[in-house]
Amino acid sequence: MEINDEKRMIVLDDQGNEYNMEILFTYEHEERKKKYVFFYDENNPEEIYVMSYNDEGELEDVVDEEEYNEMLEVFNAYQEDPEIQNLKEEN
Repeated sequence: MEINDEKRMIVLDDQGNEYNMEILFTYEHEERKKKYVFFYDENNPEEIYVMSYNDEGELEDVVDEEEYNEMLEVFNAYQEDPEIQNLKEEN
């Protein structure tokens, strides 16, 4: 993962293809000592992805069902936050 600025990053697939992605938000789980990034393809903003990442910017899939369900809860809370909804309405 290469971050272009605060809201954009480039993701490489296994074949070395580059994809421009928009960062929706990041989340740090203190107990797991893991960081997560929620992002989407700028050409398909309806499909949101979540992956964990380390300090070197390496992305890892979230494969553990419990961990994935927890990230869904975080995303749902993000969507329901009134402050975030007000910001979306202003844009």
